[in-house]
This record gives sequence, structure tokens and C-alpha cells, in this order.
Amino acid sequence: MFLKSQRQVYGETLVELGRENSKIVVLDADLCKSTMGCLFEEAFSERHFEMGIAEQNMASFAAGLSLTGKIPFINSFAVFMSGRAYDQIRQSICIGKLNVKIVGSSYGFSDYGDGATHQSVEDIAIMRAIPNIAVLAPCDGIETKKMVKAAVEYEGPLYIRLNRNPLPDIYPENEEFVIGKPCVIRDGKDIAVFAHGFMVSMAVNAAELLEKKGISLKVVNVSTLKPLDDNMIIEHCKGMKGIITAEEHSLTGGLGDAVTGIMRGKPVPVETIGIKDCFGQSALTYEDLLEYYGLTEKEIVKAVERIS
Repeated sequence: MFLKSQRQVYGETLVELGRENSKIVVLDADLCKSTMGCLFEEAFSERHFEMGIAEQNMASFAAGLSLTGKIPFINSFAVFMSGRAYDQIRQSICIGKLNVKIVGSSYGFSDYGDGATHQSVEDIAIMRAIPNIAVLAPCDGIETKKMVKAAVEYEGPLYIRLNRNPLPDIYPENEEFVIGKPCVIRDGKDIAVFAHGFMVSMAVNAAELLEKKGISLKVVNVSTLKPLDDNMIIEHCKGMKGIITAEEHSLTGGLGDAVTGIMRGKPVPVETIGIKDCFGQSALTYEDLLEYYGLTEKEIVKAVERIS
């Protein structure tokens, strides 16, 4: 199992795609060494735009570029991309269904050292609420590469959230990524865990721990948060004794809310694991924060035991 940084894979994939498609342009807001937009700048300086600390202007500029036939990828930390540029994303990009790709880096607690101001716990909720935009969250580097390629082919606004740190590769190499389609990472017959981002790895770890106790966990990677296929979620729940959602995001407006809404009225117990209506804080390591906020395989195991 290899460890890869999603943002590094993202930057490398943009360069690869940039060689094939001259319409791709990349914009950064004074953070290209963090978002890895710097790799595209090195390869195609004439197609990279450094916008300074001005996410709002960057979003508006990208909207204009898209109207000329370009495919703009705009980059910043997820907390700034979803919050600071919200009005421009809503008004200039999404109302007109413009072909702009919005990428939020360092989601959740992955920027563990900079505290609440830099840790995005609500970006999915913000983006899911805007009409006309697809919202994606890859589980590892393998899926990130497939997802960025799919983003270029997708016509319309699209948001991708990326982790700051190296993550284990778990997405099947031979699995085709399709926007809107959940992917079964590990099959099981007792409990279904729906997760996105780094929490997919935690769910796989939990499944291995529970296997020793005779409990079979199905791990479903829901990397498309919008559009979310209700029928596929229901299908994955058939025959299950219970359902768990796990996400490095606020429980308000995230995957937990979406899945419980889909399953409302159905006789299946549901447990949700996520960030409980609070901001983050600084820490010495990423793992410290995941442990403190209950985003671990141990918490998934406890949730399974509560509903088994």
C-alpha cells in the first residue's frame, strides 16, 4: 500500500493533461506551492495565472476565461475557496453553469498546524447547497488522478476537495471513475459504511479489525457528494443490519445528512461519524486531531458494535 499526496498527484495530473489539451489553464491565489499549481506553472507559464491573495477576483477571472473556451482550474485552501469566493462562485460561475473547476486543498484537519482559520469543516455543505455544481472528494491519489481527468471532460461547474497529507492508496487501479457513482472498496454482508476522503481508509482499517470478530463490513466510497445517486445508496443498503457514515467534515450538510435523508423511513439503524458542529484547532500532528475529534477506525468499530 503506497502513500501518495493528493495535491501532488493533482498537480502532476494537470501537467499531464495540459500537454494533451491546450484549453486547460490554472489559476492560484498566492498558494501555488501548497496547491501544487506550481507544477503547471513550471510546465506552462503562459497558461498559469497568479492572482495574489484574491480568491474572489480569481473566480470571476476564471468565469471570463471559461467564456472564451478555456477550461480553468482555480486553486486555494478549501476554507478560502468555498468561503471567501462564495459569492463569485454562486453568481458568476454556477448561475451561468460555466465550465470552471474549483479545487479546495488542505480540507478538514489536514492543515493541522494552522488551526481553525485554515481548516475547512464546512466546504461540502456550502458547495452542495449551490445549484448546478458537482461536488467531489477522492479517497486517495489513484482516485484523484482519475477524478481530475473526468473533471476535464465534465461540462459545467465542479468542486474537488483535496487532502494536504500523504494517504494510502486503496482505490482499485482497474476501476473506472464515474461522476455520481459510489465505489465499493471492500464488500461485506453485515454493516455498510459510506465514507469519503481519508475516512474511507479508516473504514477499511475498521473492517479488518471487525473481521477478526466475525463482523463483515461493506466499505462504500462516496466520492461524489453531488449528484448523489439515491437508488445506488439504497441498493448498497439492502440486506444490511445497519448503516454508518464517516466523514472529515461537519455532520451538518455533509454525507451523513445526505444518506440519512435518503434512508428516512426505512427500518435500518444509522450511525453518523463526523465533526460535531465545531471548529478545529492547532496540533502537532494530523493524527492528534483525528483522534481528538473521533475520526478514527476505533470510532467506526464502536459505531458498528452499537448497531450490530
